[in-house]
Amino acid sequence: MNKEELKQVSDSKTYKTIKKGESLFEEGEKLDGIYCVRNGVSKLSKLSANGKDQIVKLATKGEVIGQRSVIAEEHTNLSATAVNDMEVCFIPKETISNTMHKNPNFTLEVLRHMAHDLKEADDVIVNMSQKTVKQRVAEAFLYLKNNFGEDENGFLMLTLSREDISNVVGTATESCIRIISEFKKKGYLKTSGKKIRIANEKGLQNLVNGF
Repeated sequence: MNKEELKQVSDSKTYKTIKKGESLFEEGEKLDGIYCVRNGVSKLSKLSANGKDQIVKLATKGEVIGQRSVIAEEHTNLSATAVNDMEVCFIPKETISNTMHKNPNFTLEVLRHMAHDLKEADDVIVNMSQKTVKQRVAEAFLYLKNNFGEDENGFLMLTLSREDISNVVGTATESCIRIISEFKKKGYLKTSGKKIRIANEKGLQNLVNGF
C-alpha cells in the first residue's frame, strides 16, 4: 500500500477489546469487515455434525481473521472465540474492497495469505488422517511451546482447557484426559492445576516421529 492507502485503512479501523471466552463472530454470520489481532489468541473452530467443535487454527498477534468470507462475500465457515483477553483492530469491508480494486499488488498479497491458509488446512487434514491421537496430542503440546513459549517456571504460556486440546487434535475430551495422564506417568509432562509443563521434549518429539 502507498501512504494514502495506509492512511485510509488507519482512519477507518476501530479497536475492540474481546474478553476471554467471548465470540468475535459465529459460524454462518455475514461479516462487514475483518479483524486483525493486536494481542491475545483466538481459536477458529467449526461445528461438526455430531455437535463437537473442531479447532482448525489458533490466530495470534499480527494475524488477520475473517478475510476469506469478506472477500468471497460468503457467510463465515468458522467461529472465532477469544482464548484469552484480546485486543483487535476492525477494518470495514468497504476499505478492503476499495483498496483491492485500486491496488493489484495488495490483491496479490491477500491471495498469497489465503493460499497459505489453504496449505495449513491441507496439513491439518493429513495430520488427522495419518497420525494417531497420541501423536497429535504430543504435537499439540510441542506446537504450544514453540509458538507461544513458556513462563519463568517452564509452564506453557498459553493455557488451553482439556476440551480445547481435544478439539484441536480431534478426539473426545475423555480420551485427551487419559492421554495427558499417561504422558504425566511417562514423565513427558508435569502439571500444576490447569498449567502444563513439558518435562521431556525429546520424548514427545520421538512419539510424534513414530519412534
